[in-house]
Amino acid sequence: MPVSSVLHPSLAIWERVIQPSRRSLDPSAAHAFLALRLSKRDLDRADALAAKAAAGDLAQQEAEELESYRSVGTALEFLKSKARRSLTAKS
Repeated sequence: MPVSSVLHPSLAIWERVIQPSRRSLDPSAAHAFLALRLSKRDLDRADALAAKAAAGDLAQQEAEELESYRSVGTALEFLKSKARRSLTAKS
């Protein structure tokens, strides 16, 4: 079972949709995916929520928000993995 499906059920779906191990993106699409980033505001918010979680001070709504950041981050990493594989020489 992929680690992603343990974290959040929707990530298993994203993994099947994106298929990060396949090399099926053209170079321009691959480069565009590699350029995607969370904004500094979002990174700062996710860091603040993670710190609150580590301290045990996270409210339910904040826990759901943190899970959303984790889910989006993992899906983004799936896309970037696919992009990197698509840019490597086909063997």
